Amino acid sequence: MQETKKKQVLLVGNPNVGKSTVFNTLCNKKQKTGNYAGVTVASHSGQYTYKDEEVEVIDLPGSYSIYPSSEDEAIFSKFLIDEQKNYAGVVYILEALSLKRGLLLFQQIQDLGVPMILVVNQIDQAERRGVDIDIKKFSETLGITIIQTNAKEQIGIDEIREAVFSNQFVKTETLSFETPNEHKDFLQKFAAHKGIDNEYKAWIALSSEGELGKIESIKDLLSGSDTKSMVPKRLQVQETVRRYQKVDKILADVITKKPQFKELLTEKLDKVLVHKFWGYVVFMFILLIIFQSVFFLAEYPMNWIDDFFSWLSAFSGEHLPEGPVNSLISNGIIPGLGGIMVFAPQIGILLYFLYLLEDSGYMARVIFLMDRFLRPFGLNGKSIVPLVSGTACAIPAVISTRNIENVRERLLTILVTPFMTCSARLPVYSIIIGLIISDDTFLGIKYKALVLMGMYLLGFAVALLSSAILKRFIKNQGKTYLVMDLPAYKKPLFGYDFKLVLGKVWDFITGAGKIIFIVSIIIWFLSYFGPQQKPDEMVATNVELDHSYLAKMGKAIEPAIAPLGYDWKMGVGIITSFVAREVFVGTMSTLYSLDSDAPEMKVIDKMRNDVKPNGQKVFNFATGVSVLLFYAFAMQCVSTLAVVYRETKSWRWTAFQVVMMTGLAYFVSMFAYQILK
Repeated sequence: MQETKKKQVLLVGNPNVGKSTVFNTLCNKKQKTGNYAGVTVASHSGQYTYKDEEVEVIDLPGSYSIYPSSEDEAIFSKFLIDEQKNYAGVVYILEALSLKRGLLLFQQIQDLGVPMILVVNQIDQAERRGVDIDIKKFSETLGITIIQTNAKEQIGIDEIREAVFSNQFVKTETLSFETPNEHKDFLQKFAAHKGIDNEYKAWIALSSEGELGKIESIKDLLSGSDTKSMVPKRLQVQETVRRYQKVDKILADVITKKPQFKELLTEKLDKVLVHKFWGYVVFMFILLIIFQSVFFLAEYPMNWIDDFFSWLSAFSGEHLPEGPVNSLISNGIIPGLGGIMVFAPQIGILLYFLYLLEDSGYMARVIFLMDRFLRPFGLNGKSIVPLVSGTACAIPAVISTRNIENVRERLLTILVTPFMTCSARLPVYSIIIGLIISDDTFLGIKYKALVLMGMYLLGFAVALLSSAILKRFIKNQGKTYLVMDLPAYKKPLFGYDFKLVLGKVWDFITGAGKIIFIVSIIIWFLSYFGPQQKPDEMVATNVELDHSYLAKMGKAIEPAIAPLGYDWKMGVGIITSFVAREVFVGTMSTLYSLDSDAPEMKVIDKMRNDVKPNGQKVFNFATGVSVLLFYAFAMQCVSTLAVVYRETKSWRWTAFQVVMMTGLAYFVSMFAYQILK
């Protein structure tokens, strides 16, 4: 049997050229793709086997230049240069409609002496726009293998695998960039002193300001040379201008454009979708449709899931032997897991709509549209990517801030992104809105959908307000501008996006399920036993819920949460949800299932009918609003805290975020309850 060979290659290109789609198709992975810069903010690894060779593909963050201006570009540059001995070559992705932009970075990598294969992706988009690329002449001019692909349709993917297998990587010996005459002497001395055998690597060291260029001691080491003109930014500009002059000459010979006699669909749509007034109106209308769908489309599958777990709980209660194990499974674990799984359809519908918006090219318009809106709050258009991503999960949203170049804008975005309503909050909002809001409609739109949309807008508004306040206390380090290409509108890959959603929903269920499983066992144990039991009773019988250890613990914190309108059960739910927000629903499901007064009644009905000792409903309108506001503002996710610390590298900012958000949640909830009760 022939031994499998191993090879490592890098996948490189500008943001928004379909690089992640090529990676997913090559490696059969389910990494999310999108039409805005910075979707991949850290290197991702995948594998595939072709013939007798196993290939590891490293998908590096998108970058426009070898000189990093943001953290994700720094990851790209450092890996590309430092790991050069470990990979066989680079598969460089060019977008057919943005050849000029992409060839700048291509030439820089080529001059580093890195073996490369060139892939021209989204060739179908160029054909639709009447752009004809002479691939044969293009390949001869660049002296490199060129493969045409349409990654979303899996066209050209096998050609990439074959090219990698047969080592069609080309290493160019002749540099495309000629060092300016005024710097040649200095560059040669510097290269000799540092032992650099590649002239362009020496130029990069002189032109960089980050980890690639440590030139603070050059003047002393090379005394007598003229170093006055050695300003890194100035050298970078010189290089960029010269490279683009050369790129223009290359493209003039290989590209022909057919005359366009009619306005393209993209231009027609953009007159409305990025309009300074109608653009916002359309965006709000799209959001309203999404939130209406979250309730309307999810209603039936949610009822099916709820009925299934109610049946499963009753079935286990009837067929398992009486005793602690029966109670643990029937009244603890099953209701706890069912309480969170019932919201999977709503989370899936929300994520599916977000994926379709990204896949179609509309999300890039949202970034462009929001840039002028976010500027007064200390943010820029790129901040909308983490903010919108935060509606799915705050963890990847915080990581995606690496694409923001300005240090202050990045920190502000990190601090306020957790205010955005993530999918973990959706189960909490759904169950509370279901308890306090009627099923009536306004102009055909459910009140529940309007309230849910209001919660999302509230999170966004508080994020902006917080940023506007914090920007006055965080020092700015220069003004930034949003520069981006708006991609052509594309038909979303509905089936592919659906597969992505199924994967994300499954990740949510399994991730939350593990926590709920553990929490349900702990809650059951504390609720099954109590301080008044004798040792010989603790095995055979359980105490009343109000006399359990759990009740005693919950009632101990009741004075602190009573001003917010909460009883001890809700207090327990809030404490457990500091692990993850969605645990609140699982905890409440477990607690109310342990109430044996009406075992046949659904959990939500038990919650609706629950009353305090004074006869007042536990979940009245005032209490419901208080809970919604608390979860809108509170920082209740340990994983988010961990990633905030990792990205800021500051316990001070992490602690500030926790105190700020939790304090705001407490006082706003208390104020709302006291006013509304």
